[in-house]
Amino acid sequence: MKTLGNSPILGILSCAFYLPLVVSFDKVTIPAELKSAVVKIAVNTTSCSVTCGPGFKLEEMCEITPAGERRNCTLRRSDCLTSWVCGLLHFTVHVGKPFQFSCLTSDAVGFGSQAYGYTWRLAQGLITTNDVLFKPFNNPDSVIKFSPTRESDAGTYRCDVQMLKTFKVIKRVYFGVRVIQNDLVDLNFQKSLTWEQKLAANKEEGNTENSTHQEVQKQQRFWQGELFYECLIGIVSGVIAGVLVSMALYFLQKILGRRAAKK
Repeated sequence: MKTLGNSPILGILSCAFYLPLVVSFDKVTIPAELKSAVVKIAVNTTSCSVTCGPGFKLEEMCEITPAGERRNCTLRRSDCLTSWVCGLLHFTVHVGKPFQFSCLTSDAVGFGSQAYGYTWRLAQGLITTNDVLFKPFNNPDSVIKFSPTRESDAGTYRCDVQMLKTFKVIKRVYFGVRVIQNDLVDLNFQKSLTWEQKLAANKEEGNTENSTHQEVQKQQRFWQGELFYECLIGIVSGVIAGVLVSMALYFLQKILGRRAAKK
């Protein structure tokens, strides 16, 4: 059996104990060049322009002096990414109407869009987010256009946006497209809204004052215009005609009663 005294480990340990255990720390001196250095950092920034996918943000860049003073501040636009999953967007389109949709927002398209690649897949005739049901769809661009839209174009289109340098997916969005016949349904819901519902809808859009003024003008035109007088004349004429008919029936009944009594 090998003893510890004959082991090389014991020799290493003994050498380690003979090493000096005192470590000296010299005083750190900052060069004069660094003391007068000015750094440029972001002191303020906005939130990302989109909630998912590639967007941009504005950063305020300032030079910071050793005394903490800000100077020469400028605004810089930079890329940002909050989340890459964007969910499902649903559209209803009439047959024969032109229609298009895009993977990227208008801001992202104009800012470094050439650095992105696009992969499209289609679940034809279905509105779904189940990736098993999708098949490759040939479209190299970020935009899909229908001109005109056909019934066979209905389905869910999935777009993956990738960085060309790293092939990393930075956005996935689904477009559910439902195609209907022109005479199937009237999509103009404004026609069936009541006056109160129109006011509520316009209030959400910030047009309450204009819509209220228009409705008041319509009511004033009704009460002050010819339509009111025509309705009033019609009502009066109806009442007079009813009274005359009642009187005629009354006298006719009297005459018939007298003749019957003579007989």
